[in-house]
Amino acid sequence: MVDNTKLQQENRAKEKFVEAELLNEIREDSIETLSITYRFTKRFFDIFISGVMLIMLIPVFVVFSVVYLIGENKGPLFYRQVRVGRNGKKFGMFKFRSMVINADKKLLENKELYKKYIANSYKLPDGEDPRVTKFGRFIRKTSLDELPQFINIFTGDMSLIGPRPVVEKELAEYGSKDRIDKLLSVTPGAMGYWQATGRSNIEYPERCEVELYYVEHASLVFDIKIMFKNIVSIFKHDGAF
Repeated sequence: MVDNTKLQQENRAKEKFVEAELLNEIREDSIETLSITYRFTKRFFDIFISGVMLIMLIPVFVVFSVVYLIGENKGPLFYRQVRVGRNGKKFGMFKFRSMVINADKKLLENKELYKKYIANSYKLPDGEDPRVTKFGRFIRKTSLDELPQFINIFTGDMSLIGPRPVVEKELAEYGSKDRIDKLLSVTPGAMGYWQATGRSNIEYPERCEVELYYVEHASLVFDIKIMFKNIVSIFKHDGAF
């Protein structure tokens, strides 16, 4: 009788162990499924929204093309800067050109200006960048210069929501390889948590923590919140210059 009781207890313990193992597997599968579902849903909306926006923006592209034929604005419509994307893949991020031609070269040639650029978290203070044209200041202030990034979103180099894509030198701000790998584990975005919380008002190293917080908490609900916060920031011109 005692032996049977012990045997029953052992069998129950084994059953509970098996049930726990199965439950863990189901949970793991659910997490993986959620991750795949999230990525698929996000990519679907990226393609759909960017495609619609690119069609709607055709008149803007036409008008801007005329603007870039005259005066100090004369030159290419787009400016493409090499940024680091998911898994370290480099790509050319599109913007409407807000500076004079060969702006990067002029920055590197001016050592004083370049030092200020690095010290100010890879940007120059508002009104202190001699390379920016009058029209360029306007499109920066209104964030119109960012509109061509819908091209990057449509092609998959960027997403609507994600950490802001950085230039290669900025990766050093993240310190360790683990932190850099975490940042580059997701597709960079046109709108992110950094912009939603103040954009250029938040500098390194605080920016690193803000961007990595998004990576650790990425979800569709969080993405929607970030999108609406970005829209509010754009209309308030918060951190834009």
